[in-house]
Amino acid sequence: MAEQAKRQAGGEQGLPPVVIKKYANRRLYNTEASSYVTLEDLAAMVRAGRDFVVYDAKSGDDITRAVLTQIIVEEEAKGQNLLPIPFLRQLIGLYGDSVQSLVPRYLEFAMGSFARQQEQMRQSVEQAMGGFNPFGGLEEVSKQNMAMMERAMSLFSPFPRKEGNPPASREHEELERLRAELAAAREQLARLREGAGNEQG
Repeated sequence: MAEQAKRQAGGEQGLPPVVIKKYANRRLYNTEASSYVTLEDLAAMVRAGRDFVVYDAKSGDDITRAVLTQIIVEEEAKGQNLLPIPFLRQLIGLYGDSVQSLVPRYLEFAMGSFARQQEQMRQSVEQAMGGFNPFGGLEEVSKQNMAMMERAMSLFSPFPRKEGNPPASREHEELERLRAELAAAREQLARLREGAGNEQG
């Protein structure tokens, strides 16, 4: 995760972006590897932290954003639903809005924070395996993640939520499930520590 965060910040080992050319027949050509590639190949490059730019072979226009969006559409079509419907509606509603120019920077910041907190969570779990008690930190990171995503969803929402009437949603159910798992993990750790103390005594 740490490596992934570093790559997202600066690209893989500081290498220049790979130039991809898109032809009229919709084929994508990797000029570095001198071979045709698919959207799936480009998705794998993103996951590996390798930056690329896509140019229209005829006009020379930079169409990277459109191709990245197309990759997201393909991933969502495979059933890997990462973007909640309310978020997509809110995002669409922001096009042409007066705050439109602020949205990209805000989302970039929010996703960067999420990646950093993911790394903190991974370290906490590793410490737990080593016998330390990470759960105070782990719970705090989980709360921060949930709060950040709530802010991201509510800040741009044209229909603010009414106090005292939170909607029953998958996110709420997932949070409750995570809380239950965290409580069970704490209980198990306490039993392990108690057992170790008895053995030493």
